[in-house]
Amino acid sequence: MVVCSGIQLDWIKIKGFKETLGKNNVSSNYSFDTAPYTWELIKNFKGGTAVFTNPATPIKCGGAPHKIMYLACDYWRKKGILDKCDVHYISGASVIFGVPEYAATLKKIVDKYKIKVHFGANVTAINGEAKSVTFETREHHDHVRLRFSSIGASCYGITEDEKDDTISNVTLNYDICHAVPPQSAPDFIKESPLRDQANPLGYVEINKNTMQHSRFPNVFALGDCTNAPCSKTGAAIRKQAPVVVENLLSLINHNPITAEYDGYSACPIPTQYGKLMLAEFDYTNKPKMTFPFDQAKPRWSMWILKTKVLPWLYWNKILKGTA
Repeated sequence: MVVCSGIQLDWIKIKGFKETLGKNNVSSNYSFDTAPYTWELIKNFKGGTAVFTNPATPIKCGGAPHKIMYLACDYWRKKGILDKCDVHYISGASVIFGVPEYAATLKKIVDKYKIKVHFGANVTAINGEAKSVTFETREHHDHVRLRFSSIGASCYGITEDEKDDTISNVTLNYDICHAVPPQSAPDFIKESPLRDQANPLGYVEINKNTMQHSRFPNVFALGDCTNAPCSKTGAAIRKQAPVVVENLLSLINHNPITAEYDGYSACPIPTQYGKLMLAEFDYTNKPKMTFPFDQAKPRWSMWILKTKVLPWLYWNKILKGTA
């Protein structure tokens, strides 16, 4: 059996999110229906507080929550209103990007757009009517990196969590909010023997190199549903699929399983309109650059690759298994 079920979007794990999605200036590019609303919010923004969130769980296309933020900031820069925008990035991650070489570039981009970052933060609620986002942070409230602004809805309320005094609940008012839902394995996998019992998100338990199930040798899995510690991207599954095929055929023919996946993933991150950083890396979080130049530097050529070449490659080659 080959399991390739994808990932589940857990909208309901953020209180009020599902109810206010697509209205009250709350959108998400993780919803096909509301992605156009994201552009409406960005295009019509006149200044104020813009909040972009990233959950504490692994997600498909891990760069997406901040890709849209950079593009929005660049659009507001071109409109001449960026200095009127109080931009916040609330992320469950501990850093802007897991690979130091690419993270160094993104830190410069964050500084360029004067984005206020809140790492190790878990969004718990979105109140559409009050236009507020509530998140938990393990930073003590005296040290929460909130720089107050008189622009728009920049007001904050901080209260200590009674259950754990190392966690602060922070409420941040927004004018527009792009939020990303927590994600996990589909429920039918969580409820099956295939799940990794040690993983609360219920992913399929596999050998991260051979893609074979750790306990059921006649089961393989690939893509976003596995517990392999790689980024959940199309680039990853493109490299995983041949490994699964080769090892599955070896198993059927009673031969040793030898094909291995090294954790390769790619994340094309636009830092502005017309420039893109192509991040490629493996399980060791070391760059695996395809091209003979520094891919940590945003380039117009990589923007063309993303906007023109990769879509053609995806529809005409990758889906057919010929690339």
